[in-house]
Amino acid sequence: MRAVFVAITQTFRDAVSISKILFKILIPVVIIMKVLTELGLVTWLGTLFSPFMALAGLPGNLGIVFVTALLTNLYGGIIAFVTIFPETPLTVAQVTVIATMMLVAHNFPVELAVARKAGMRVTLHLLVRLIGAFLLGALLFYTYKWGGWLQQPATLLWTPPTTDVGLLHWAWGELQKLAVIFGIVFAMLLGMRLLKYARINDGIEWLLRPILRPVGIGREATSVTLIGMMLGLAYGGGLIIREAQSGNLPDRDIFASITLMGLTHSVIEDTLLMMLIGGHLSGLLWGRIAFSLIAAYLIMRFLRAIPTTYFYRYAFHEK
Repeated sequence: MRAVFVAITQTFRDAVSISKILFKILIPVVIIMKVLTELGLVTWLGTLFSPFMALAGLPGNLGIVFVTALLTNLYGGIIAFVTIFPETPLTVAQVTVIATMMLVAHNFPVELAVARKAGMRVTLHLLVRLIGAFLLGALLFYTYKWGGWLQQPATLLWTPPTTDVGLLHWAWGELQKLAVIFGIVFAMLLGMRLLKYARINDGIEWLLRPILRPVGIGREATSVTLIGMMLGLAYGGGLIIREAQSGNLPDRDIFASITLMGLTHSVIEDTLLMMLIGGHLSGLLWGRIAFSLIAAYLIMRFLRAIPTTYFYRYAFHEK
């Protein structure tokens, strides 16, 4: 019992340490984005993105949806989507495209800050995810068009509440989110400790090694990468930041892990969320995972071919 108590206490301390790192990023970013949203920045940027939506076979007014998810989160993007949906007839293929694009590129103020804290160059990470979103969107659109797949009219399965809330209600909601984040971090660390004790993590790492090794992710980064892919970049990124600060992971492993997590993360919750607005699993999950693995592999292969000085100049902050 004493060993269990010590393990739980240590896990709690680790959760507090990681949560402090995340909260230092989250709290100021959330406040700033709330102010900018109230000032209409999101809507203005959405109109600027409108012409580019045609690259993925989408109507221009979906630019507001994409930018809303980009600067806030998926729930914000969904609310913008359901507002536009009644006046914009869309096929299942088109909904899958915009939903998958949002999955690849969303919540940039927070997630770019997490990536930067882990050592990534923000500009490169932003370009990888932004270009990746449009490239994957275009590939999905032309694939569905070529095969005549998913051309039936889309149907919303869920409509989130869109009622406006006051500032105090918003602040209370954000505090609740922070509490949930701490709870998830604690549960995640406790689960990792249990898996390590039972040596189950060795089996998971062995199964994933043939997939993640070609991408450039070593054994030490496998577990945290898997957590980021399953739960979200903030959680996996928080673990990566801790490992990066302790010097336990090579810089290129950190870069590969953050890159892969940036393109594909929270594959269960976010995928189900986008299916509720009419997206199809073929793009939301399988297409996104395949694209992310290939893209991360090609990026890491290119970076291995260039001198180390260029890697630290353009891709990663040298310690």
